[in-house]
Amino acid sequence: MYETLRTRVEDGTYPPDSRVPSIVQVAEEFNVAQVTAQKALKALRAEGYTYTEPGIGSFVRGK
Repeated sequence: MYETLRTRVEDGTYPPDSRVPSIVQVAEEFNVAQVTAQKALKALRAEGYTYTEPGIGSFVRGK
């Protein structure tokens, strides 16, 4: 799941400054618990692929 999301960022499926799918959306798409989806999205942020605007959401970091 994390690898798929990272690939989507890297190949432009999720373009820079676009909103990242929510925890609920990721959990539903990959049929996992929300806590698992949250960990994957947190890893993307920790590795610099995304950034979070408090109260707004998470977005793909531009290059």
